[in-house]
Amino acid sequence: MKWLKRGGLALAAVLVPAFVALATWEPFFARETTVPAQRTYTAEIVRDEYGVPHIYGQTDADVAYGVAVAHAEDDFATLQDVIAMSKGRYGAIAGEEGAQFDYIYHLLDARGTAEREYPELPADTRALFEAYAAGLNRFAEEHAEEVKLGNLFPVNGEDVAAGFALRQPFFFGLGNIIEPLVSGKPLRREFGPDIPGFPREIAPRQPEGESAREVARTARTVLPLGDDAGLLGSNAFAVAPEKSGGPTVLVSNSHQPLRGGVAWYEFSVESEEGWHFTGANFPGSPFPFLGHNEHLGWTNTVNRPDMVDIYELVLNEDASAYRLDGEWRDLETQWVTLPVRMGPVVLPIRRAVHRSVHGPVILREGEDGRQEGFAIRYGGIGRIDQLDAYYRLNKATSLEEWEGELSRMAIPSTNFIYADREGNIAYVYNAAIPDRPEDVEANWRGVLPGDRSDLIWHGPVGYEELPRLVNPESGWIYNANNEPFTAAGAGSDLDPEAFSPVLGIERKQTNRSRRAYKLMSEAEVLDRATLEAIKYDRAYEREGYVAVLWDALENLEADGELAEARDLLLGWDFTADNDGPADALALLMIRDFMSAEYQNKHEWPDAGEELAKHVAHLKRHFGRIDPPMSELLRLRQGDRDLPLDGGSDTLRASTTWEVEEDGRLSLVHGDSFIQWAEWPADGGRVRSRSIQPFGSATTRPDSPHHTDQMELYAAKRLKPVRFWREDVLANARSRQTVTNAP
Repeated sequence: MKWLKRGGLALAAVLVPAFVALATWEPFFARETTVPAQRTYTAEIVRDEYGVPHIYGQTDADVAYGVAVAHAEDDFATLQDVIAMSKGRYGAIAGEEGAQFDYIYHLLDARGTAEREYPELPADTRALFEAYAAGLNRFAEEHAEEVKLGNLFPVNGEDVAAGFALRQPFFFGLGNIIEPLVSGKPLRREFGPDIPGFPREIAPRQPEGESAREVARTARTVLPLGDDAGLLGSNAFAVAPEKSGGPTVLVSNSHQPLRGGVAWYEFSVESEEGWHFTGANFPGSPFPFLGHNEHLGWTNTVNRPDMVDIYELVLNEDASAYRLDGEWRDLETQWVTLPVRMGPVVLPIRRAVHRSVHGPVILREGEDGRQEGFAIRYGGIGRIDQLDAYYRLNKATSLEEWEGELSRMAIPSTNFIYADREGNIAYVYNAAIPDRPEDVEANWRGVLPGDRSDLIWHGPVGYEELPRLVNPESGWIYNANNEPFTAAGAGSDLDPEAFSPVLGIERKQTNRSRRAYKLMSEAEVLDRATLEAIKYDRAYEREGYVAVLWDALENLEADGELAEARDLLLGWDFTADNDGPADALALLMIRDFMSAEYQNKHEWPDAGEELAKHVAHLKRHFGRIDPPMSELLRLRQGDRDLPLDGGSDTLRASTTWEVEEDGRLSLVHGDSFIQWAEWPADGGRVRSRSIQPFGSATTRPDSPHHTDQMELYAAKRLKPVRFWREDVLANARSRQTVTNAP
């Protein structure tokens, strides 16, 4: 007995220090940030009746400081997640899911890119980022009880820049390539024909348990990775005065997650240095990514060019070298430590990351047991000058100046739809598409041989090679994540034959694009009422994946309850408007078929299996197969619970949802930030309206602005944007001055 006691004490003497070490090592191990000598920043934050912050300052840097403070007041939790990712420490917060992003942070050399490129940015751009970092630091210092992770602060401008280097490539589908390569699953390419030996379908990872599911949802809303990345979308509309019957109109209708690191945050900025802009950003940015100033505005939609090339390397026996042009080169290898939170402790997990002259390299075991290596090269690799380009776009005053910034090819991807007070409208299929040599024989849509240097491109194509429309004869432009060759109507659209196939421009439509093209082409005048009806349209065309699904239902043999459900769907009016007995079941059925087409999966879902699954769900939770869709699809935040309409790919977008315990679908991704701007034809001041799904203070349940926009959002209504200072002050609910002065 004494021996057991002594043994227990000895074991405790070992385990207790080990536990303490695992619980405390990570902050001490973390990279220490050096903060440059601080200047004094002073900004005024005025919040309007909806809590939207309007930040004023003498200099642009003063305003950027205020942007950080205002955003932290509303959503410091998400900002910390983004900063942790920017430092490769997200696994210490979000566990295994977070560590996946930390691995990618090292794989893509986000920090190295920032270290090399940030010092080369113009001084005023760096000043903006240093001021933003200073605002985050001051808030963290004054609210230490909210800080999630030791030694996360202070941060500097380079830290913020590293976050840009990490996140941007995932908006054009890099996650759909990295995820299967890392996990050893079959590789799926986003575009083009099937690649021999690499079927496209990837089974989604299913976290176990409620807490794991919540962490996974949180992690995947910070960075678009894997299957979720393929569902990013948006609608955008621009209408010239001659077609609107009045003003020049720009409608921004982005579809992003409603929460997290790629959810929109609305604010306005104004400085005495000429920066005056209203719009929205993602957490971790000192400036808006879309919106308008006095002179012009723009919005974005995700485009899907072939921005990524994969090279299969020829490796030596121990995978320490690869062959290039007949010579062996050492594979660059770096060992990194990934922090992985497991309950109260953080485990240090060692992983190797590799690089070749092509770019990041992923090694995995092949079918014969030997190591195989794949190198990745993507548009915009090694660049962060988008930080400067977005800042300059914010301050542009003319179409020429605006296009001059885009022509730098600094912003790696996304369509730009533009309008201005002069009555100009424009569309640019913006993408830093790799400048692939056309005089070599290669299948750029397949896996390329990695032992040929002539297949390693350098930099993007020229701006003049991109699809681009300015002031089309139709008087309107739209995009809904469709190909750029259906953008302005018959007689105004671009000819796809005029663009090289090596560019890898997608040739796809969405249901939203089919509906928008049809409705806008049919409209004699696109006045406000007509355009609102188009933007909130809830109908489907029986084309594409919708036709595939309904053809399958017509050929489906079923009996009993399944036959009843099939017949209910066959009688549907193809409108997700909460006005029909089939709407709820159709909403559930369409989602996976839309996803399969959008992500280029190899096979369609089985219509019979899907029908049985969704019938069972409706029967279990509603006791019937035809409940009103408004009882199924909900907008939920705090104690607010509102009915919604629209579908996964309707212009009124309710794209994805979380299935709650009561069987309801709580929207997590769809119509997010909407802004409607108009420049009057008589030259008067720009005016705009906007809406967010919840409110400005997304993660502050005690704030009156946690849910105060929900009623308007659900009712498809917009609130006024207070762009002009006198309007802001007339509707102010709070005013404060923030500074880092002692």
